[in-house]
Amino acid sequence: MQTKTARGTLRVMDGNRAMAEAAKLCRPNVIGAYPITPQSPVVEYLSQFVNEGELNAEYVAVEGEHSAFSVLMGAAMAGGRTFTATSGSGLIFGFEPFCIAPGLRLPIIMGIASREVNGPNILGYSTQDLVVGRDAGWIQLVVENNQEIMDTTIMAYRLAEDPEIMLPVVVDYAGWYLSYASDTLFVPSQEDVDGFLAPVSKPRELRLQPEVPAAFYTSVMNPWRYSEFRYYHCAAMARAKAKFDQIDAEFGEFFGRSYGGQIEEYRTEDAEIVLVAMEITSGTAKVVVDALRDEGLPVGLVKVRMFRPFPRERLQQALRGKKAIGVIDRNVCFGWNSGTLYYETKAALYDSKEFIPIVSFIDGLAGGDVTVDHIRKAINIVHEAAHGKPVPEVTWLAIEDDK
Repeated sequence: MQTKTARGTLRVMDGNRAMAEAAKLCRPNVIGAYPITPQSPVVEYLSQFVNEGELNAEYVAVEGEHSAFSVLMGAAMAGGRTFTATSGSGLIFGFEPFCIAPGLRLPIIMGIASREVNGPNILGYSTQDLVVGRDAGWIQLVVENNQEIMDTTIMAYRLAEDPEIMLPVVVDYAGWYLSYASDTLFVPSQEDVDGFLAPVSKPRELRLQPEVPAAFYTSVMNPWRYSEFRYYHCAAMARAKAKFDQIDAEFGEFFGRSYGGQIEEYRTEDAEIVLVAMEITSGTAKVVVDALRDEGLPVGLVKVRMFRPFPRERLQQALRGKKAIGVIDRNVCFGWNSGTLYYETKAALYDSKEFIPIVSFIDGLAGGDVTVDHIRKAINIVHEAAHGKPVPEVTWLAIEDDK
C-alpha cells in the first residue's frame, strides 16, 4: 500500500466491520441479507445501521442466499444501488442467480469472507469459493488487509457502476483471519466518499416502471444474438482492467492510499526470482522478501488484486526477464492438480516469448497458516529452478512440512 497523506478517521475494527462500514458509506438503496459464518457480522452491522437511522436503505432479511441475490437483481434492474455479503457454501447455495446477474449487466456489489466449500466439511479459510465462481462473469477483487477491504469496496462501486462496465463485483477477503481480526485503519468521511462516487451517483433512469412495460431475463431464441450478449460482456470485462487501474490511481489522489490497481509489485524491479500470491498470503510473503533481501537474495513479490478479469498484460510486464517464478495458492484446481493462480499465471506468460520456469505451491487450505518457514522453503525451491535444477511442478507445503 502506498500512503501519501491519508484521509479519514483512524479507528480499530475487524474486517467484517470494515466491509459493513464501507458499504454504509456507499449508500446502498437495497441490502439482501443472510448470515453465514464467518460473514454474519457484516449483515448484522448493516441491520444495526438501518435500524438506528445511520443508513437509509431497504434491508431485506431473506431465507437464504438464492433469495438474497434474487432480491438484489430486481433492485438493480430498477436502478438501485445494492449490496450483499456471503461466504463459502452461501455462495454455492445462491449460485443460480449469481450466474444470472452478470449476464444482465447488473452492478451488484458482494463481499465474500472466503471459506472452504469442498467435503469433507470443515470450517476454515481458503479461496476455493472464489475460484469456483471465477467463470460466472463477475469481476473479482481480492484484498490483503482490513484497510484494503474498506478502500476496495468503495472502489468497487465506482467500477461496477461505470457506464462502460456495468458488471457485478466481488470483494473477497480471508474468512476467520481478516473477518474477525481487528486492526487500525482509516475510515473515510461520508463527504469524501460521496465526492469520490459522484461520477456514478447521478440519478439513474429507472428501468422497471409500471407505466413503461419492459421485459427482463427473457429467453433468447437466437443463438447468434446470445453470442452477441457474451461478446459485449467479455468486452466490458476487458475494459475493466484499465478502468480499475485508473480508479485505484484516483483513489490514491483522493484519499492518500493506492494499491497498484490490478496488481501490486513489491521489490520486483531488480528481482531475479518472484513470488506471485493473493490475499493475506502476500503480507507474510513481504516479510520474507524483506528478510531475504537483507541476506542478499534478489527476490520480489507480485500480489494479484484483480483475479477476474485476469491481469495478463500487467503480469507479463512485471515478470518479464525473471529467472524463475513461484506461485502460492490457497486453493486447488482439480484436474490440473495445482493451484488455480498458478495455471492462470502460466497461461498468461505463454505468449511472452521467453521461457521462465514456474513452480506451484499449495498451502493454507482449511485455515492452515502459510508460515514464514513455508514461504522460505518455496523461495528456496524457486531459486533452485532458476539455476536449472529439477524441482517438482507442484509442492504441497503443509504436507511436505509434516514429512
